[in-house]
This record gives sequence, C-alpha cells and structure tokens, in this order.
Amino acid sequence: MSTTILSEAPVLIIGATSGIAQAVAHRLASQETPLVLAARNDSELQAIANDLKIRYEICVKTVIFEALDFENHQKFIETCWSEAECDMQGVVVCYGSLPDQKAAEADWSIAQQALDINFTSAVSLLEKLAAKFIVQGHGGYLTVVSSVAGDRGRQSNYIYGAAKGGLSIYLQGLRNRLYHDDIHVLTVKPGFVYTAMTAAVLNEKSPLVASADQVARDICRAIAKRKNVIYTRWFWRCIMSIIKKIPEWKFKRMKM
Repeated sequence: MSTTILSEAPVLIIGATSGIAQAVAHRLASQETPLVLAARNDSELQAIANDLKIRYEICVKTVIFEALDFENHQKFIETCWSEAECDMQGVVVCYGSLPDQKAAEADWSIAQQALDINFTSAVSLLEKLAAKFIVQGHGGYLTVVSSVAGDRGRQSNYIYGAAKGGLSIYLQGLRNRLYHDDIHVLTVKPGFVYTAMTAAVLNEKSPLVASADQVARDICRAIAKRKNVIYTRWFWRCIMSIIKKIPEWKFKRMKM
C-alpha cells in the first residue's frame, strides 16, 4: 500500500513547534499538502511557516494555540477552519509537557499543570474536533501523540505516565465512537526521541533513541495505512510488552 498522503485539503498540526511536529510538517509539505500550524510561540511559529512556504512552495497558515485556555478551544478550532478556507483532511496533535517528577510530587500545581496539558486539554480539544469532523461529513483523521510512558506506571515519571495513559485509553474510546463516521483515530506511542527538549538527557547515538524524522516517517505511514496504534520506533512495542508482563509484586521492588 502507498504511504503517500496527497490531498488538496489541509492538515492542521497542533503543537507545531515541537520537534516531532516539525518533522511531520516537513514530510507532509514535501507531498504538497497545505498546512495550518498552531502553537503558543508566535515568532517561532512564523519562522517555521515561512521556511515551509519557501522550501516547498505550499500554503501555510498559522494560528496561536493555548492548551490551557479551555474556554477558547472552540474559537481556536473555528479560527483554524477559517484560515484554511475549506475543510481539513486531518489533524495531528503533538503538544505536551514533561514535568520533573520530584517537583510534581512536591508541588501540586506542577502536577496539575502536567495533567491538564497532557490529558485534560487534549480531551477538551479532541471532543470539539470530533464534532467538527462529523459536521464535515466526509471522514478524515485525528492523529494524537501519546507515549509509551502511559503503558505502565513507574516511579520515575508516574505523573506524566498517568496523563498519557489516560489519553491512550480516551483515544481507544474515541476511535470506537468515530469509526462509524469514517473518522480515523491514530494513537502514537513514541519511546525515547531526540529533540531540542530532550537533548540534555538523551544520548543521540543510543540504539533506543529515535530522531524526530524517524518518528514522523512512522506517523505518516501509519496515517496512510489507517493504523490504530503505533509504537515508534517499532521495538518499543516489544519493550513495553515485556515491562507490562512483570508481576506487580516484583515490579514494585524495581527502580524504573
């Protein structure tokens, strides 16, 4: 099956300044897909958009997005559609926040913000996006970046993991619901990804660490093939399968 995604309709990328989102944007733009990019940092957003316009000679629009501005999520979606001046073929949600676990344990406001950014805001946004695609009436897709951290709670990142685990379960239900409207929901579970945000803590040359472009390639292939859930890179499915099978009486004694 072909993995090329070609359409005159644009794709909305939310969290467009993240490393993975930028890599996805370049892959879609190389296939002449118009884009609407959304993020909170306007200057960085404009720089990314201008580069894509010049490099690929495509139409790129930008919209400011604040994940925790729940009251304006509907207005944000309407603005994106207005900028596109037509229906969307799909949405890729790439934003998130990785808190310091110890800081989150000591300060509820840090934990709450991590939960709200990674889970609550995504649910608020996706419910409204689902309704918008149903009104469009001709299918489409919602692709959402979750994490392998949500597959099992570990002492090193259980606040973040709880949010991503909740998001993955939510996406299962959303996929079940929207299947009957021909709206496909893809859950993306990256492992270690080398980006500007993780450069200080990850070794780029480790065999377990993927580049943002490798992850973007997997995402675009999965969209084209209408996959339901992908681990990226692929070996994380095996790693997490082993971790999930460790008995709880033994797992709780481990330091992970």
